[in-house]
Amino acid sequence: MNAVPMSASLREVDTLPRPRGALPIIGHMLQLSPPTRHHLVLERWAAELGTPYVFRLGRTPITVWADTELAHTVMRERPHRYRRFERIESILDEVGSNGLFSVEGRAWESQRRLVMQALSINHIKAFYPTLAGITERLRSRWASAARAGRVVNMIDELRLFTVDVTSALVFGEDPNTLEKERDLIQEHVSLLMPMLMFRLNAPFAYWHYVRFPRDRRFDHAIAEVHRYVRGLMARARERLRAEAARVGKSAAQDGEAEPPRNLIEAMLIQRDAPGSGITDDEVAANILTMLVAGEDTTAMAIAWGLLYLGSDQALQTRVAAHARGVLGDASVCPSYAAMRELDLCEAVCTEASRLHAVAPYLSFEPLEEVRLNGVRLPAGTKMFFLNRPGMIDARHFADPSRYDPDRWLHDNRETKGTHDGRAYMQFGAGPRVCPGRHLAVVEMRLVMSMLAANFESTLMIDPADVHEVCTFATGPNAIPMRLKLRDVGRVTH
Repeated sequence: MNAVPMSASLREVDTLPRPRGALPIIGHMLQLSPPTRHHLVLERWAAELGTPYVFRLGRTPITVWADTELAHTVMRERPHRYRRFERIESILDEVGSNGLFSVEGRAWESQRRLVMQALSINHIKAFYPTLAGITERLRSRWASAARAGRVVNMIDELRLFTVDVTSALVFGEDPNTLEKERDLIQEHVSLLMPMLMFRLNAPFAYWHYVRFPRDRRFDHAIAEVHRYVRGLMARARERLRAEAARVGKSAAQDGEAEPPRNLIEAMLIQRDAPGSGITDDEVAANILTMLVAGEDTTAMAIAWGLLYLGSDQALQTRVAAHARGVLGDASVCPSYAAMRELDLCEAVCTEASRLHAVAPYLSFEPLEEVRLNGVRLPAGTKMFFLNRPGMIDARHFADPSRYDPDRWLHDNRETKGTHDGRAYMQFGAGPRVCPGRHLAVVEMRLVMSMLAANFESTLMIDPADVHEVCTFATGPNAIPMRLKLRDVGRVTH
């Protein structure tokens, strides 16, 4: 735990270095504006002050750390010694979204088992044909844009794709947002993350007393998404009833009924079991969590990969040859087994999100007094662990400022010098490592291989004008691309 002997001198939180310019009541809040860029300010302060340091959000002191090993230590001791910020759980609970991401204690343990079942490798392998079908839908959409000469807003496209994937896998229904001109649920979902981030950074819960227009828009979006989720639950229950009737009560009791096919069914079966103690509200909260969490993070990881693919012709040619070698004559990777060969496609996205952290920091607080690196942290002390400093540290990665996807290919790691994969913290670590990491990797491989094999892509913006925007997940402000149908016969195998 990097503790110090009891006899050693301990530092207190209020003696740590701090940025200048704190104001009464609001602390350093003005210096963290705009909220979409606040992670860059935290990183700049870390470079200037070293870590740990402390800043104030309102009257609340927040300690900031950039020690990879210490982060692993803390994450190994979740959820019993550390938790996420209590405020995260309370704010998500207010809007009916206190699911696996934010819930703590015993509730987390039971919900974790359900979500891991839905996102297991075996489940995703069985789901692969549907996933490939959604990817083909995206290819068809991009082919139409290429024939029309339209510039494509890749961030919006990727969000539609990930909403369809998450809905089909976790909820058992495909909303097909990719083939609709306007999808209201996706529009409502897109409002949630920015507003939740805004409320988390507010100096006090002003919305308890007054609702501004943005709050009313948020309220409406939450209400519509909850209505959508309750509809999903009702339809899933009807499917379960129909299945029970088909199999017959006695056969179901003998274990002959089919296992749950998605997260909703698994949760409803457990919720409806006698004495489960699970409520419909808890089921709905996890459905909403998966819908929101499944959209932005994976979409942004792929978008950062496209920044480099669309601005480096040599890399694009290489990825196209690699993808076509796996896909053969298919427009989309034809099987789960073949998908596992698309290492370079994953590496393009992984390396991009090493330099542009999709999760810029992790937030924790101890449940009891702890002593870390000679600092005494009372229970409830707020802690930010910055991810990017460790990912661009020469102690962890050779030539760390250079974009080099080869560093993630197993055959090249020994010749690439220092490579400490544990410093790549985008999926977290420890017992609460992201349960959706395997699904995210499959999506990266499918989309990147489909794009490179079928299209020539050109970034229609100066890469220097692409900057980071943080709304829970951190993505690029824009990735406009012009696509051209590739002459498949000319792709070098």
